[in-house]
Amino acid sequence: MHACLEYGRRSVIENALCIIEVVHRAFFVKKGVEVMQTNEASQESEIKQVIRSLCMMNNRFMNFMLDDNKKAAQVFLRIILGDDKIKVKNVRIQSFIQNIYGHSSQLDILAQDSKGRYFNVEVQRSDEGAPARRARFYSSILDTHFLQPGKLYEELPDIYVIFITENDVLHDNLPLYNIRRRIDENAKCFEDGSHIIYVNSQRRDNTALGKLMQDLYCTEPKNLHYHEFAERMEFLKYSKEGEEKMTDVIEEYAARKAEAAAKAVEEKMTDVIEEYAARKAEAVAKETAKEKNIEFAKGLLADGMSIEFTVRHSKLSEAEVRELASKLTA
Repeated sequence: MHACLEYGRRSVIENALCIIEVVHRAFFVKKGVEVMQTNEASQESEIKQVIRSLCMMNNRFMNFMLDDNKKAAQVFLRIILGDDKIKVKNVRIQSFIQNIYGHSSQLDILAQDSKGRYFNVEVQRSDEGAPARRARFYSSILDTHFLQPGKLYEELPDIYVIFITENDVLHDNLPLYNIRRRIDENAKCFEDGSHIIYVNSQRRDNTALGKLMQDLYCTEPKNLHYHEFAERMEFLKYSKEGEEKMTDVIEEYAARKAEAAAKAVEEKMTDVIEEYAARKAEAVAKETAKEKNIEFAKGLLADGMSIEFTVRHSKLSEAEVRELASKLTA
């Protein structure tokens, strides 16, 4: 606080900067000590609560659930496509596909089955994250990625882009939407091997697909319908090794906490500065009014008005008016 002992003799900017410095020290030094003294067991418990509150509609947690988990990915694809013969060969998360001529893409989940087909699964909680043209782009960038130089177009694999959306973004209250190209003149499908599927996670009935959607929002392994998910969720949420695998989820949580703390500091500083500005404005207004009253009183006295009359109309005290009168007659 020693830096602000001369508060009032500084400029407005200097005083404001002084206030910011004091608030900054008060928050970070004092609060920093409090954070350091926080019980470590309490922090660990809070982190575990965050992990255990996650469900598969959180795309990061979904990535952990399906990462190299062929059985779980197989359940997903078999139910969504209605094909219990799909056999997943491999599944990868966060696949980055470079496009040297334009926009590149980071895919949530990319799986391949025994027939060579590729399945890109994207979890979208925001309606803005699942536009039709994004699905089109993902399908096209997968095409360019998987057709190697020298290969025939007939060797291009079938591509499935699957958006699992929190809301019914296509607004027809269907559990899922299979989107294929077709010939307008005869309504026949144009079999080019590209497939786009939107899955409406709001439809959580007792069908196989509905139960899968229920599982997407479930946070407890024991309540899941499909044991392929339950085994991985149990591992991730209730084992030391699983918690260690989820480091980036914990880091994301910590980043949110830090952002919230920074916002609190910003709001606190804003409040203090606004309060200072209001006080300053009030002081200036009072000072201006006082000066006007003094000038008005001088005019009255110069016109020969009495002390009593001038006090009554100028809003100055009698002592102040007498002092002005003495100066005028000096």
